[in-house]
Amino acid sequence: MSERRARPASEDRRGQGDTDGSTRAKGSGGPEGAKERKSLWRRALTPPSAPPPKRAAPHAPPPSPEPSEIVSVVQSALYRDGVRVSAPESLAETFRELREQPDGMAWIGLARPTAAELHSLAAEFDLHPLAVEDAMEAHQRPKLERYGETLFVVLSAARYLDAAEEVDFGELHVFVGPDFVITVRHGAAPDLSAVRRRMEGSPELLRLGPEAVLYAILDSVVDGYVPVVSGVQNDIDEIETEVFRGDPAVSRRIYELSREMVEFQRATRPLVGMLHSLMAGFAKYRTDEELQRYLRDVADHVTHTSERVDGFRQALTDILTVNATLVTQQQNAEMRALAEAGFEQNEEIKKISSWAAILFAPTLVGTIYGMNFENMPELGWRFGYPFAIGLMGVVCASLYVIFKRRDWL
Repeated sequence: MSERRARPASEDRRGQGDTDGSTRAKGSGGPEGAKERKSLWRRALTPPSAPPPKRAAPHAPPPSPEPSEIVSVVQSALYRDGVRVSAPESLAETFRELREQPDGMAWIGLARPTAAELHSLAAEFDLHPLAVEDAMEAHQRPKLERYGETLFVVLSAARYLDAAEEVDFGELHVFVGPDFVITVRHGAAPDLSAVRRRMEGSPELLRLGPEAVLYAILDSVVDGYVPVVSGVQNDIDEIETEVFRGDPAVSRRIYELSREMVEFQRATRPLVGMLHSLMAGFAKYRTDEELQRYLRDVADHVTHTSERVDGFRQALTDILTVNATLVTQQQNAEMRALAEAGFEQNEEIKKISSWAAILFAPTLVGTIYGMNFENMPELGWRFGYPFAIGLMGVVCASLYVIFKRRDWL
């Protein structure tokens, strides 16, 4: 990153040239010179002028500020030689004080800012329209881009929620210029107030300028991955126990944790290449050697975290395969048990049906001869009763032999 420029307060803050190759006139500080110094990016981002508002009534109260304009500016401060010199309450006041202090640095923190706020920042600091559009829409992958003297960094922060046992991801956009740092946060993570307190407690580090602030933000994001890695490791250990215990809900938990690891990979894997590119830029622009060492340490931590996340995803894949195998084996055992139960039930049904058929034969003969009709020849026959008894015995014996040969009895 280029060295910070000192500029007179009477000149425009961005009057040294455009990254698109166009030149700027360095005229006087009057209105015509200011118009000529306005860059193409500022023109592209400046919203069209609205018609003048209607004159309010003499006793009408002044319009109250929008709530979003108050909430989105988390904190804004100006620093000189590593020490905070002021904490403006609004963006306009920040712009004014930074113009009055050419050797100062502004650190502006925003949370879900409005489009008007981002446009005002873009017009003041010559932020590129593409970077501003990314900061508005969010949902960007981690990346590092340079627009002239401004670095645009997109980071994906993470935090582990113990109660829900899940990983919550947040998005952070950082604009780093010669004398300013702008952070646009989408989500609860990371806690940049802790980063600011840390930097203000180390004036010798903060004195190194916006590059030091960028390092501190990167270090905070990467340090935030450590409890996430520990929490995920505990979850995987619990999942392994549940898999071999046969918990039916473990498959859903494996799937949800696998999706979180995919998103974790998207957050950490691009960060490795980004930090190497940033280290090359620090060496190219001869950034402080101690700061380069700090950045190399962050790069080592990111590499370690990325390797752990890759291992987690592979482990979850293996666990899911083992769980599927165990579930299949359990289903096969249940099907086999059901088949055996069905076979035993069929055998019992065969026995019951066989004895029912054997008992039905004498019942049928006895029922017929128990009707006592007058014209039944066997009723008056001397051998009628022995014949009926013999018929019952022969039928029952025949059925018993038939069922026995078929292994029904």
